[in-house]
Amino acid sequence: MLRPHRFRDVIRIGPVQVGTHNDHRGRVKHTAACTAPGCGFSADYRDRSAAELAARTHRCN
Repeated sequence: MLRPHRFRDVIRIGPVQVGTHNDHRGRVKHTAACTAPGCGFSADYRDRSAAELAARTHRCN
């Protein structure tokens, strides 16, 4: 069974949170996830700058 991600360096840009974690293979991943009710946006990126750009440009419906 996989362990839950332990996020570090978490920042909030609008309704989106960006955090860094290691995946189950030990690789560093950066995740952007929207916290607005009913949105459901989340994505993993290899670069922190890509995750922050996605957070800045994300628009909820």
